[in-house]
Amino acid sequence: MEMRALIVDPDAPGSLRLGMVAEPDPAPDQLLLDVRHISLNRGEVAFAGLRPAGTVHGYDASGVVLRAAADGSGPAAGTKVAAFGAGAWAQRMAVDTFSVAEVPAGVDLADAAALPMAGISALRTLRSRDILGRRVLITGAAGGVGRYAIQLAALGGAHVIASVGSAPRKAGLAELGAHQVMVGLEDIDRPVDLILDTVGGSQLTAAWQLLAPGGDVQSIGWASDEPAVFAAHSLFSLGPSKTISTFGDVRAVGPDLATLLEFVAAGRLSPEVGWRGSLEQIAVATKALLDRSIAGKAVLDIAD
Repeated sequence: MEMRALIVDPDAPGSLRLGMVAEPDPAPDQLLLDVRHISLNRGEVAFAGLRPAGTVHGYDASGVVLRAAADGSGPAAGTKVAAFGAGAWAQRMAVDTFSVAEVPAGVDLADAAALPMAGISALRTLRSRDILGRRVLITGAAGGVGRYAIQLAALGGAHVIASVGSAPRKAGLAELGAHQVMVGLEDIDRPVDLILDTVGGSQLTAAWQLLAPGGDVQSIGWASDEPAVFAAHSLFSLGPSKTISTFGDVRAVGPDLATLLEFVAAGRLSPEVGWRGSLEQIAVATKALLDRSIAGKAVLDIAD
């Protein structure tokens, strides 16, 4: 059988277009998901054209289990779940059972779709250090990862500093839990203990200078598309080592995804869906993401 999907097409706007492809054939440890909603991440859209033409793109989805995994693992057919895995932007998705989490009662499936990639990135990078009573700087804080990171860092007892690229992007971040909201980094007058950086480039090198001894920069993204040039001797630091850490561990995300969903169900985490539309509006959604005119996440609804 065939299904509708968002596939890579270098000649299409945002390198993505609606097309028809064969339904996936799940492995024994995968379930088949009837996808109801997907969410887009700016990085996925920006780099879609680098993947082979015809690839079903995307990683974030939510829906209802159509067929449980053959090996008996994971949720039963009919269960509402959020999922993280390749090939998510389609009517059907084959996904590992350890990369899904049941959606609690009262949580909208569309909100659940917004969580996986950005939420896991924020949660796991914040867990890399003890943040209780520490100063945490989040760059690119108005984006999907940033908005989740602000809320989770505040829940963890951190003093949260949110940095954005322009004044209009500051809107709503204090209400999410940021203690300081600023454009750029110039107004930070005390060292910080942990930095979640999604910008890269010159801002990464500037952020490094703000890091306290023993602190860490978690490099999550590189939205600037600019190289980071460190001045000679600028990596030398007395005292406990300062570090820059890469992030890309998205293995077995089910338990962490369940944690995020529980926070949403309890009213402790806002899904921050800044734009929602139909699958047919993919060109509108991708342009808005690339133009940074969306605050938070973009979610598309998939109708049968």
